[in-house]
Amino acid sequence: MIPNPIRAIYQEKSASRLRPRGWLRHYAGLLSLDAGEGMALAFERDARARLGQTAAVALRHARQRRNPTRPRMRSLRVAPGARLRWQSVPAPPLPAPDAALVRPIAASTCDLDCAIALGASQFPLPLHLGHECVAEVLSVGERVRQLTPGELVVVPFQVNCGECRACRSGHTGNCTSVPPVSMYGMGLVGGLWGNAFADQLAVPYAEAMLVPLPDGVDPVVAASVSDNICDAYRHLAPHLPRLLAEDPDADVLIVAATKAPFYFSPSLPLYGGLIARALGARRVRVADARPHVREHARRLGLEALHPRELRSVPRAPLVIDNTGGELGLVLSRTAPDGVCTSSGGLHRSARVPMLRMYGRNVTLHLGRTHARALMPEVLALIAAGKLDPGPVISCVAPLDEAPRALDEHFRGGGVKTVLTA
Repeated sequence: MIPNPIRAIYQEKSASRLRPRGWLRHYAGLLSLDAGEGMALAFERDARARLGQTAAVALRHARQRRNPTRPRMRSLRVAPGARLRWQSVPAPPLPAPDAALVRPIAASTCDLDCAIALGASQFPLPLHLGHECVAEVLSVGERVRQLTPGELVVVPFQVNCGECRACRSGHTGNCTSVPPVSMYGMGLVGGLWGNAFADQLAVPYAEAMLVPLPDGVDPVVAASVSDNICDAYRHLAPHLPRLLAEDPDADVLIVAATKAPFYFSPSLPLYGGLIARALGARRVRVADARPHVREHARRLGLEALHPRELRSVPRAPLVIDNTGGELGLVLSRTAPDGVCTSSGGLHRSARVPMLRMYGRNVTLHLGRTHARALMPEVLALIAAGKLDPGPVISCVAPLDEAPRALDEHFRGGGVKTVLTA
C-alpha cells in the first residue's frame, strides 16, 4: 500500500517491477531506425518552423537565466533512469491575443508516459512530462471572448488552431498551422509547448482548444479526456453502432500486452472496454498478459483472458489493437468483414497478413486520435452518466508528491495516476 497522502485506489501491482533504462542504453536506442523514423515524422513538414520554434524557446530560456524578468514555477522533469524531479523554470508569459494561461488542477498519466519515463521510447530524455489535464483558466488574451478566468476546462494534448482546413474537417491532430505532431509533454518530438505536470501551462489557441468542463463532472475523472479516453473512444464510436445494428450480440475484442513486462500502461484497453459497454456492446473481451490488468478488467465487468487463449474464442467483428506492434496477431482474430483499429506503436514497420485480410475482407484503420474534435462527445457521455471512467484510475496523489507517485506508477505497473493541485 502506498502511504498517505497518496491515495491508492487500485492495490494490485505488476508482479515484476519495470526497470528503467540508463543514459547509455537510452541514447543507444535513439540511434535505431525506429527512432530515426519518429524524428523524421516530426520534421516531415515545416521543418524550418519546428527548428525555429525550438530555437526560440531555447533563446527565451537562456535570456531568462541571464536576466530573469518572469516569475518562476515548477515543472516535472524526467531524465534517463526514470529520474523524476521538480525543476524551477520561467512561468509562461502573459497570453498572446488568442491564447490563455491555465493552471492544471488534475493532471493524469498517459499510457505512453511510462515508456517515455523509463527511457524505452524514441522520445529523447530529459524532457518535461505530462500532457493530460483539466485546468483552471488564469488569464486570457484580448481576443478571447468565450473563456473567463476561474473557469475549468479540459486541455487537449494536441496543439491546434481550429481554423485551418484540417481543423475544420475535425482532423485536429494534423493542424497545419503548427509543425507535425505538435503536443504537450513530448519534448523535442512534440515541440516545446510546455507540459501538464507543472504549475502553469500556455494554450496558444484558447477558444479553439479548450473545452469547458461540464457541471457536475469531477476533474479527476475527466483528466484523461485530453488523450487516452478520446483515443479509446475513436476506436469504437465510428464502427460499433453500425455493427450492433447488424447484430446486437456483436463482440468487441481488445488486445493489449502480449507479454510481460510491457512498457505501456494499461488504461487505454480498460477505457475502451467501458466505452464499448456504454455504446451498447454486450460482450467485451480484454486480452492482456499482465495478471493485475486482467483482474482490473474483471472488476470493471469485462471478460479478461490471456493472449494465449485467443485461439479459443471466436473472431470478433471489431478488434482493437493496443499491443504496440503485434498487428498480425490482432488481425488474425478479426472476423470476416470485420474492422481492426490500431492505436499504433513506436516501431517503424509491422507485418500485415495482406492476403488473409483480403480473403476475409477485413478493414484496418491505423492512426492517431484527433482529441479536440472528440472531446465534446466524450464529455457528454460522462456528464449524462453513461460513461464513468473513474474506476480505471489506480492512484490519486497531490501534485506536490508527483516525483514519488509517478516513480511508483512507472516502476510498479500502475494503471492511471492522477495528480491534483
